[in-house]
Amino acid sequence: MHPLTILSVFIAYSLTLFVIAGITGRKSTNKTYFTGNRNSPWYVVAYGMIGASLSGVTFISIPGEVGTSGFSYMVLVLGYLLGYAFIARVLLPVYYGRNLTSIYTYLDQRFGRVTYKTGSIFFLISRSIGSAFRVFLVVNVLQIFVFDQWGVPFVVNVAMFIGLILIYTFRGGIRTIVWTDTLQTTFMIAAVLVSAYIIFSELNFTVGSMFHEIKDSRYSDMFIMDINDKRFFLKQFFSGTFIAIVMTGLDQDMMQKNLTCRNLKDAKKNIYMMSWALIPVNFLFLSMGALLYIYAAKTGIAIPARTDDLFPVIALQHHGAFAGIIFLIGLVAAAYSSADGSITALTTAFCIDILGIERNKLISEKQSSKTRKTVHISIAILLFLLILLFRAINDQSVINKLFTIAGYTYGPLLGLYSFGLFTKRITRDKWVPLVAILSPVLCYFFSQNSAIWFDGYKIGFELLIINGLITFFGLLIISKSGSQKTTI
Repeated sequence: MHPLTILSVFIAYSLTLFVIAGITGRKSTNKTYFTGNRNSPWYVVAYGMIGASLSGVTFISIPGEVGTSGFSYMVLVLGYLLGYAFIARVLLPVYYGRNLTSIYTYLDQRFGRVTYKTGSIFFLISRSIGSAFRVFLVVNVLQIFVFDQWGVPFVVNVAMFIGLILIYTFRGGIRTIVWTDTLQTTFMIAAVLVSAYIIFSELNFTVGSMFHEIKDSRYSDMFIMDINDKRFFLKQFFSGTFIAIVMTGLDQDMMQKNLTCRNLKDAKKNIYMMSWALIPVNFLFLSMGALLYIYAAKTGIAIPARTDDLFPVIALQHHGAFAGIIFLIGLVAAAYSSADGSITALTTAFCIDILGIERNKLISEKQSSKTRKTVHISIAILLFLLILLFRAINDQSVINKLFTIAGYTYGPLLGLYSFGLFTKRITRDKWVPLVAILSPVLCYFFSQNSAIWFDGYKIGFELLIINGLITFFGLLIISKSGSQKTTI
């Protein structure tokens, strides 16, 4: 593809986002930015949240992981269904019943101000690192396959992406993101469908022969029966349940979109529709991964050292211009989807939980808006610097460890909410940060030594459950019986 073609497509896609932002950002206030005025159609939110759930990691990494993990990831996705049911039946009634903007306000109402800020800070740390990693993963692929060909420095590439996201989310906030997410979901799925169709055609597959080829390959293995394997199917399933709870139900980014629905009934519809839609969508990505490996084997294409590069290599170097353009738009959509909602959610959490602009009745709407815009820009700069840091490290194992460590911070949130929802005990508020910090630290050492301590047993995603349990019992130790706190 000619560089001007790529640039033109990128500009056209970005301009489309700006048009949506211009429409949704009209007459915006802080309430619009934080809650979307709570009038988003539930089906639009649900469709957009599919793309937000996928992100750049799914778009790039999941197809590549099929080579080593087969379809075992699908068991994790099936576990999501239980997690989303819990969100719909337990968490959403709490959030809507208390009319929350930041979901961490619940911790203030239930435990106290120190616990409240602890929960929000854990989210801020985790989401900042996690979002930066997801954007880095996608932007780095674009740098290697596109911008390096033009001699464009990585810092310019990242600055352009973050700058564009900053512009189109600046006014409308979550109301804009609800609608731009629909576009991003569409192009991520379209990129996979187009690539799959081209492979399907070039290998002269019928629909039946394609599925037969995938089924008979080693890539379709789904249920791992070895209990010592990280992907043991029961561990995968129940880990998927808790991953859905914490990374959607206890995540401000995902819940902020959900809370823009008109009422609790619509919000539940959104969750149920999204949860069931994720099954065929993730199956599509896994099938795409199997097809990529089958296609590479039949055409003599060498498998890249980094499996994350397999999809980009085939889409950009072995298919035509049309497929390359659709793939690039999908890649750009994945980068946008990984960052735009995060910037808004991080801004919301910092403004409401840390600065307390909703509690402060003395500041005007104008002052509040100015504060929010300053924080919005600061968060964007923070993500920009974190992405550059990942590039400077340039060590995949180190970067993956950072991403894993960021994931540890969701465990304390799981423990805090579980303790709040399922007990009536009062915690010693000032001791909660100690419990929340010790829990992931203990989990890290537990994970590093589990194979030695437990006869080869390797901890996988179930570490999240262990993390939450340690936090729960830690809170139990520092708690006392009594009436729970119910007011701010």
